Amino acid sequence: MKFLSDPLEFKIILGSKNSQLNFQLQRYAKDTDMNREESGNIMTVRTKPAGLLIGKSNGHCDDEGESKMEPHVGLEFDSAEEAQEFYSDYATQVGFKIRIGQLYRSRVDGTVISRRFVCSKEGFQTNARTGCPAFIRVQKVDSGKWVLANIKNDHNHELEVPGEICPPRIQRKSFPTPRSSAGGASRTGIRSHEQDGLSVVVDIKRVKKDDMGGIAVPIGEPYKGLEFNSADEAYKFYNAYAAITGFKVRIGQLFRSKHDGSITSRRFVCSKEGHQHPSRVGCGAYMRIQRQESGRWVVDRLQKEHNHEFDSPTDPSRRVTVASKGYREEGSSGLENLDLVETNGGLSLVKRVQESNIGSEWYNVLLDYFQSRQAEDTDFFYAVEMRDGKGMSLFWADARSRFSCTQFGDVIVFDTTYRRSNYIVPFASFIGVNHHRQSVLLGCALIADESEESFTWIFQAWLRAMSGCRPVSIIADQDKAIQNSIAQVFPGSYHRFSAWQILTKEQENLGALLSLDAKFKYEYETCIFQSQTASEFDFAWNMLMNKYNLRENAWLKEMYRMRKSWVPLHIKGAFFAGIPVDGSLKSYFSPLLTAQTPLNEFVVRYEKALEQRREEERKEDFNSFNMQAVLHTKDPIEEQCRRLYTVTMFKVFQKELLECYSYAGIKINVEGAISRYLVQKCGNGDERNTVAFNASNLNISCSCKMFEFEGVLCRHALKVFQIMNIRELPSRYILHRWTKNAKYGILRDADSAGGSQDFKPLMFWSLREEARNFIEAGAASLERYKLAFEIMQEGRRSLCWQN
Repeated sequence: MKFLSDPLEFKIILGSKNSQLNFQLQRYAKDTDMNREESGNIMTVRTKPAGLLIGKSNGHCDDEGESKMEPHVGLEFDSAEEAQEFYSDYATQVGFKIRIGQLYRSRVDGTVISRRFVCSKEGFQTNARTGCPAFIRVQKVDSGKWVLANIKNDHNHELEVPGEICPPRIQRKSFPTPRSSAGGASRTGIRSHEQDGLSVVVDIKRVKKDDMGGIAVPIGEPYKGLEFNSADEAYKFYNAYAAITGFKVRIGQLFRSKHDGSITSRRFVCSKEGHQHPSRVGCGAYMRIQRQESGRWVVDRLQKEHNHEFDSPTDPSRRVTVASKGYREEGSSGLENLDLVETNGGLSLVKRVQESNIGSEWYNVLLDYFQSRQAEDTDFFYAVEMRDGKGMSLFWADARSRFSCTQFGDVIVFDTTYRRSNYIVPFASFIGVNHHRQSVLLGCALIADESEESFTWIFQAWLRAMSGCRPVSIIADQDKAIQNSIAQVFPGSYHRFSAWQILTKEQENLGALLSLDAKFKYEYETCIFQSQTASEFDFAWNMLMNKYNLRENAWLKEMYRMRKSWVPLHIKGAFFAGIPVDGSLKSYFSPLLTAQTPLNEFVVRYEKALEQRREEERKEDFNSFNMQAVLHTKDPIEEQCRRLYTVTMFKVFQKELLECYSYAGIKINVEGAISRYLVQKCGNGDERNTVAFNASNLNISCSCKMFEFEGVLCRHALKVFQIMNIRELPSRYILHRWTKNAKYGILRDADSAGGSQDFKPLMFWSLREEARNFIEAGAASLERYKLAFEIMQEGRRSLCWQN
């Protein structure tokens, strides 16, 4: 059978059955307008009839195309894609679906050497998954074949009716890797050696120039060393390749010359790269191009492996026509719909999106919930961001959260853990640390998009709800949009980067080096966690950069520039309520409420998690007022702190007090009233700290910065107090936020801090919360009501006599 058309000439050698690719090529021939005289280069594509399975080892198919083979150890395939297609067809016959699992790379050259294909119900990331153990693993052998090495057939769930599952067909790549000119390849067309079996020979040279914006783009598979006249041509080529393969492309990072600022490298990534949207699955496929001295652009890095199923192939000319509108060279007039976004690795062009990541149905349900809560709780606060007449982000906080901010709003964590994985709803929360070192809720939000505009609005809404109470410090992600928003709304707050995001980026940029070079890992971690002074850190960092040739690593350069936001040496000088430098608070709502919680369960789970957390806080309040910790010394300081601290915080202090007995202090310097001591652990000369003590006002400070970071005196300072025979701690070293009476918040010291008018909103919230508790207790019975009413009347009369 032979098809002829203006753009392409197809020579199709068929048996009695057509394949899906044959049909697509016929349709593609009709949609493309190409001059036949240009079609001088030939590409040969091998395909198989639909329904034919790929297994090589003693497999066969019957007349209806149904496989008689089951997977078994030793089964061979020509490629990992063939193994995936085989397992997918087998799953359809048995009654389940599959997903792509882990892949393993060679430590020598980084190539993929092993793959796992798992049951779609593997894991527990969504409610539909049951942790099913069924899988196959294929291993690449020296011959280039892929062999089934491990298999588990047992499922822990009911199977569907065989044959009724119709998973998407795995799209076979339609074009082989381009060969050298000796092998018949060229930049504009590719010819592969014909293989046994059914084949299709396609005469093809270029896609219609008019549809490509004037640039003729060859369609073939990308490979390292492929050259282009411009970055625009490379982008359109990758889009055309993506169209026929079955995925979409986004513009990734770009890199600039440190000499003149010109663009030297660009990355084009799969649209499913990252985790910022529910549709993204962290796909690692990309193509990077590097500008040469000649001005041409060459593919220098390439990752073809995807971790998701492909879509149906589309017309490349149509895809590239659309794609060309989304990319313009710098300086062109086509950037009005693009934002230039700074990332850790450089700058990226990102399409300006006004669509909300929040499903429209969420607004109706949540607004109904907010209104019902406000009817019960008159101090319930909520706000909706409106942009161009459309609802975007949401923020809310109940009365308890607003009051908690007056007590524990000095340190907040902006928890956006939904970004770590696929999410149904972009749910974020503001979390504080109470006087029992428990997480306390300070507000919630749904984030419409991850733009600076959205984050700024959310932070401003939080500030309005909390009567303008700004935090001393905030832990949030490193993204430029969040950094800019925090600087704008909380200009005096110390922004510390989230540990989970730093670790993720660290693995992306240094993972191979950290896993393969134990010496580098040791030196790297020593530099970060063991440096005692800024000069010591800088020296160790520079040694690492020079020794391992990392001077030009863009991510490390950015992290050094922002070192005060993540290096322990620096952040220990700011108050973070003891939140560990290498971690963060446990998620407030986990495990009841996550970013995968469906709408019909969201409100119920939210309220249940909230009640559980607040019940835990009430239990600790009761314990602190009704239980006493055991004293271990006769030091009056220990008794003083037991009387004031909550049980949890007293145990923290008590540990430091007991440890100080195993330390020795030596006076090393005296300058006026200030004496400096070297305090070190007995028998361990490596652990030493310097303590400065002012005898005139009893001020004390230690080089370990524990008090500045955690708000509790360290063992080194307590040792010097012992040496100086100080029998009672100055009140400034027992932070009120850690005491049993922390419910008065920062108002205790209002007289010394300024005018009472500055604290009017905080006084209002403190009195209202106390009155709420009083009313609840007084309304329990008629007798209690009469007593409560008399107390209130007497209290009001007393207030009237005050000036």
